[in-house]
Amino acid sequence: MFVKAQADEPQAVAEALALIGRLYAVEAELRARGGDAPASLEYRRAHALPAVDAFFAWADTQCHRLDLVPSNRLAKALAYAREREGALRVYLSDPTVAIDTNHLERALRPIPMGRKAWLFCWTEVGAEHVGIIQSLLTTCRLHGINPYTYLVDVLQQISIHLDHDIQALAPRCWKATFAHNPLRSDLYLADE
Repeated sequence: MFVKAQADEPQAVAEALALIGRLYAVEAELRARGGDAPASLEYRRAHALPAVDAFFAWADTQCHRLDLVPSNRLAKALAYAREREGALRVYLSDPTVAIDTNHLERALRPIPMGRKAWLFCWTEVGAEHVGIIQSLLTTCRLHGINPYTYLVDVLQQISIHLDHDIQALAPRCWKATFAHNPLRSDLYLADE
């Protein structure tokens, strides 16, 4: 949204992009360093937190400008950013959370790519089920889980698993609990 406001407010947008660029520079340095979660968290607190504070202080100052009307694209960009301040700050307290959702958007890219194929789901219920399966497959890929292994194991375990503990079969929890010894299909065993 800041880029769209560049024609209206080039100097303010340049300042905003420079402040946002500082955040991404901290993340690039953090990736280059590697390290464990506590060290990453400490590095973010030392370097990214002041940059986030500076950005939102700058945004508050910009919002109090008398010449900035609500219809201005910069005003809209500032409102958008300020509404998401709490969500952005989550990554400052959890080293496993990324600064943005770009990796998720890339992982979900196959879903819109198949949009015409989804027309053949025939019913809303069928389309909903395709969405559930796509979400499970994408979540598996994000956690480094082979989707086939996961689905074979979960589809066999679901009948013997306790209803109140169904969360344990979600991909992230499944990886920690069941991935070391998944159930195999009869077809897999016949191939061996």
